[in-house]
Amino acid sequence: MKFVTTAALLGATMLGFTATTASADIVCNGEGDCWHVRHRYNYDPGFGVVVHPDNWRWREAEHYRWREHEGRGYWRRGVWIGF
Repeated sequence: MKFVTTAALLGATMLGFTATTASADIVCNGEGDCWHVRHRYNYDPGFGVVVHPDNWRWREAEHYRWREHEGRGYWRRGVWIGF
C-alpha cells in the first residue's frame, strides 16, 4: 500500500511539472498582419506593432489576417524581419 501511495504522489508531482498554462500574446502591425508570440518581447516603437493579450479578437469590421512565423521578429510589408 505504501508503494501505491508513493507512486501516486510521484505521478501527481510529475504531472504538476508538465502542466503549464499555454499562453501566447497576439501581435499586430499597422498593415493588418497578426501573429502569436510565445514570449513577451519589448518591440521597438518604430516597428509599428501592437501587443494584445492572448484572448484578444478583432472586430467583424476590422481587416486583419493571421501570419504565423517561428522565432523572434515582426512582419513588415509582407516580409518577416527577424531579430
